Amino acid sequence: MQVRVLIEPILRKTALYGAAQRLLWRVTNSIRSELQQPSSFPREPQPVGGKGPRGFVGGLWHELGELQFKFMVERGLRPEHVLLDIACGSLRAGCRFVPYLNPGNYLGIDIDSGLIEHGRDHELGPKLCEIKQPEFVVSPKFEFTRFSKRPDFAIAQSLFTHLTGQEILLCLRNLRGFAKPETALYATFFEAPSEIANPPASHPHAGFRYTREQMRRFGEQSGWEMDYIGDWQHPRDQKMLRYVG
Repeated sequence: MQVRVLIEPILRKTALYGAAQRLLWRVTNSIRSELQQPSSFPREPQPVGGKGPRGFVGGLWHELGELQFKFMVERGLRPEHVLLDIACGSLRAGCRFVPYLNPGNYLGIDIDSGLIEHGRDHELGPKLCEIKQPEFVVSPKFEFTRFSKRPDFAIAQSLFTHLTGQEILLCLRNLRGFAKPETALYATFFEAPSEIANPPASHPHAGFRYTREQMRRFGEQSGWEMDYIGDWQHPRDQKMLRYVG
């Protein structure tokens, strides 16, 4: 599939998107010229387990990848910024962000090395990785200090929806200790009207729901202030939060 076909539906409507579209066209055309062959980004994945790496991260591959890219560009993400993709998985959003960002400015962390390997080798491809130099860390403990640079922006899309409160706190505390003072974290969650009993252990296919006040307390206990954004057109009604230092 040509890069133009993948990106075209999300670069529209705003003046910001027009600028992003022109920049991304120049970047991808430059990459294609260097490779001297049609782009291999993205490819259909080879099955890994039951549903394959695209299915494992929840499906809606194109819809949610495009939604994240559009949202972050609207929030001010520019190619010169460093973006941290927490729970990057098989690069559903990463395969949009990596071509857009300057070389070395995409940081991806996930607990599953197989998903990262699939995303790097099949969704991006080795030649695009060589040009754009994305940086990856495999860690079950949110070891952000293993990255070589600190992010300007971070996104955790559909991560806190699978974590216990203790693991959400671990993620937020570790990021606060690593991030720049001005780093902004955008994170999604399933909103509950009142506190409920969630599963006892984090799991990638279990659903966790928290109240807005619980998410605020998680931030306060780890050094963040929370702004509630709410609806951002997520097809499964995950709500968006913004954490700032």
